[in-house]
Amino acid sequence: MEYTTKTEQEQKSKKQISNSYSLVLYNDDVNTFDHVINCLIRICKHDVVQAEQCAWLVHNRGKCNIKSGKLTILRKMQNALTQNGLSAEIE
Repeated sequence: MEYTTKTEQEQKSKKQISNSYSLVLYNDDVNTFDHVINCLIRICKHDVVQAEQCAWLVHNRGKCNIKSGKLTILRKMQNALTQNGLSAEIE
């Protein structure tokens, strides 16, 4: 019984690790608030309020974690954001 419990815990731990990536958006002096907000809505599926809050956090703090999840999904979002002139990295 203990072996099963340990295996289940290891599987949960592996799942948490695989979903623990963050997509971080960085501030720049080029893009407008409207462009950033529109990209967050279109690419990251943020609602308007969430996109506006992230844009303000990026502006004031220099960066913001805009999405967390699986690496494969975040990589697609990162590519789309950078193709639209935004600075984003996966951590």
